[in-house]
Amino acid sequence: MKKIITFRESVTLHLKRGFITILEKYFSKEPIKNINQFEKNKIKNILVIRPHDQLGDFLLSTPVLRALRDFFPQANIELVVKDYFADSVKYNNYIDNIVIVYESLFKWTPGKLFKFVNAVFKKKWDLAIVLNSESHSLTSDLIAHFSKALFVLGSNNKKYPGTTRNFFYNLISDSPKIKKHQTERNLDIVRHLGIDTKNLQETTHVNEAEYIKIKDSYKSIYEDKSKIVIGMHIGANKVENRWPVQNFCELGYLLSETHDLKINIFWGPKESDLKKQFSKRARFQYTAISPANIQNLAIHFKLCDLVICHDTGVMHLCAAVNTPLVAIFGPTDPKYWKPIGEDFIAIRNQDGVTGSVSVKQVKTTVEKLINQVQGSKVQGSGFKGKRKKK
Repeated sequence: MKKIITFRESVTLHLKRGFITILEKYFSKEPIKNINQFEKNKIKNILVIRPHDQLGDFLLSTPVLRALRDFFPQANIELVVKDYFADSVKYNNYIDNIVIVYESLFKWTPGKLFKFVNAVFKKKWDLAIVLNSESHSLTSDLIAHFSKALFVLGSNNKKYPGTTRNFFYNLISDSPKIKKHQTERNLDIVRHLGIDTKNLQETTHVNEAEYIKIKDSYKSIYEDKSKIVIGMHIGANKVENRWPVQNFCELGYLLSETHDLKINIFWGPKESDLKKQFSKRARFQYTAISPANIQNLAIHFKLCDLVICHDTGVMHLCAAVNTPLVAIFGPTDPKYWKPIGEDFIAIRNQDGVTGSVSVKQVKTTVEKLINQVQGSKVQGSGFKGKRKKK
């Protein structure tokens, strides 16, 4: 059905196009056609910009950071990210610093603005990279422009209405000709410069002190190596991505009846109603882990042997700490969005409805993972520290 555009929406669209036309006239960069002008050995400071995304989208781009670190082992690499998922990259081994952009204007203070301006606009950047694979943010492009980087790299994908190219960039990667996994789409941007990695797994690193603190606080769960620890995250921001709570309850009951394991239940900060529904229906022993920040959630997932969740940012966070998972998908095609790796399994029925996935389907898949980890639990610290500057 054709969308009807209101008069107000039409006026807004024309104003935006007019504004973009002005920006193109004054801010346009001349594309560099001869890639040989890009000299690797002269790149000392790199700014990567990815503020306009959700947690899962961002984590799918972390292989780009790995590729950059491998290609520029001595460079200073800094990352611009949104405040609400800065915790997921705070201790990342591949970057030297993060610069936070606050989603809400009310979170900005004079001190934070001063810090941001000094971090981005007062440094000499050799290369700025805008990871506009899935979405295109004018904020990202303006940050890249005013960073005054010698080279600005981005994709020709998702051009602004009324423009012929993404004019903020002088290094422009081609849009993919075929539909690809999101990780591949991110990497295609830097592949334009010959930068690549064979390791396509998403990554987040955890803080040692916080890891030990959580592990000690939940000794009764994580220190018994004879039992499998399963995490169940019952929440999802999108209602259509949620598997019914009663299905989680039935699954937990069936698994606990046939396996010697411990079950942790997780939910989001705005999902206390789901937790209440779960508590009323559950017929097995479980530990409820109250919502926490992204770093703490990542640590809990790292301490679990496997996790059952939905198609959400939580799924990607779990994969980023390399914990096997079973994710229940609905409308989204896992071919393009599931974390890459054999231990990360997606279940989706042809109708694309999350609720149509049966408890039996999930149980069968979970039991395959249980068999893989049964009798082979070897739990080290799992801590990866911050990369030392060279």
